Amino acid sequence: MSILAWIAGIFAAAGIIQQSVGTWLIERFCALPVASPPLALPPVSILKPLCGTEPLTELALESFFLIEYPVYQLIFGVQTETDPVVAVVERLRARYPARDVTLIVDPALHGTNRKISNLINMMVAVRHDVLVMSDADIHVPPYFLHRVVAALAAPGVGLVTTLYTGLPGTPHLATRMGANQINYNFLPGALLARRLGRQDCLGVTMAMTAKVLADIGGLQAVANNLADDQVLGRLVVARGYRLTLAQVIPATTVPEKDFAALFRHELRWARTIRALVPLPYAASALQMSIFWAVMAALVSGGAWLAWMLFVITLLARYAAARRLDKALKLAKSGDAWLFLVRDLWSALIFVASYCGDTVDWRGQIIRADSGELPALTEQKHV
Repeated sequence: MSILAWIAGIFAAAGIIQQSVGTWLIERFCALPVASPPLALPPVSILKPLCGTEPLTELALESFFLIEYPVYQLIFGVQTETDPVVAVVERLRARYPARDVTLIVDPALHGTNRKISNLINMMVAVRHDVLVMSDADIHVPPYFLHRVVAALAAPGVGLVTTLYTGLPGTPHLATRMGANQINYNFLPGALLARRLGRQDCLGVTMAMTAKVLADIGGLQAVANNLADDQVLGRLVVARGYRLTLAQVIPATTVPEKDFAALFRHELRWARTIRALVPLPYAASALQMSIFWAVMAALVSGGAWLAWMLFVITLLARYAAARRLDKALKLAKSGDAWLFLVRDLWSALIFVASYCGDTVDWRGQIIRADSGELPALTEQKHV
């Protein structure tokens, strides 16, 4: 085979190794003993910034009404009374009258990040010291708060986040591909990155105390950052606190009903991550092991060794996915051909991510930023 074929083959083999290690880490994480929450469970304020509805929005929000925890309040925030999600909140409030629910309607903007503006507006309703900020499309189990509070109670912890799986919101192939990316590429990659020293905050869950939030300058400190979760995590770590994972993995709805929507969403992710961590993002190209195996076969002129590598790579990815399905208690991963289509699509997203630095976020065009931290004038937490 040619030198190019050998290089592509090495990349494919590296991708298999990376996937295998990441899969093992997920299996190990799921098998860890559950940490005990504190004996005196603190009351919690859950903040849910909302904007419009998507497939499964009501189901996702309802899961927060079904949390089993002694005392917690639910704070929902929208920027206009005409937002259709208001009707969803009102239906749930009527269905669960015993829940402590507040709905904040406030159009005030505090920066370029509208989600953070929404959260800032919601802070007036907060009554408890423990804050849990969560995206609108997240589905959580009843024990969610117990696991998050247990992680937050560990010594030195300032911020708790969670991994998450992808839940298809529609039967469209684009939706299945989006969930495939989250479950079989993002998840093992995120845990591997953490093992290698990164402390990423994932915006699906951001739990902290009011004191820690004040220490980093409040939510105003990230009001102009597209990747508010990552910058929030960096600020907390810069103050000397630890950022840790709770032993719970909620699901996020994958709502894209066509390939155009999936392209916009994944391109936003890609360009945001490229701006934040350019070198690790470039290395993430190794995750596309099937793509590299296809390239090896093509540039080799159809050499049998390259085609054998392609078959081995495809089977390895499928086997790893089945292991992840079992560990995460997910539905069957689907047919092996979907991994081939997914990797070719990922290669398209990867190339496109280097063709600009603007992203489309709910119709708002924003420039991806590097997450540079504001000057820290106070001493680190001790």
